[in-house]
Amino acid sequence: MPYVNVPNDLSKIKTKIAFNLTRRQLICFGGAAAVGIPVYLLTRHALGGTGAMFLMIAIMLPAFFMAMYERDGLPFEKVARNIIRAKFLRPGVRPYQTQNIYAPFAGKEVTLEQKTQEVKKPDAGR
Repeated sequence: MPYVNVPNDLSKIKTKIAFNLTRRQLICFGGAAAVGIPVYLLTRHALGGTGAMFLMIAIMLPAFFMAMYERDGLPFEKVARNIIRAKFLRPGVRPYQTQNIYAPFAGKEVTLEQKTQEVKKPDAGR
């Protein structure tokens, strides 16, 4: 008897709209096609078929990447924003530092030996 595996975490399942693609994928692929196909048609005579095809692929790849890439449930824009924040906008290594409240007294330190010598000095005037 055939059976279908159902994942335990149903929150990761995304609704498919058309052609088994999510809404985000349809928007990104549609945008890539809306930009890439006219670029190919307009540059085909100037660059030749192969050059125009490579230019079209180079222009369309970022949109395909944005449609398909996902890490830990976050889309590419949010992952990129988090990386930029962590690497460039926020300070890097933040060492633990405290203020030394005893710093003003550091030069006035008197050792135990100096205190005992002051106490043991005989008075010369007696």
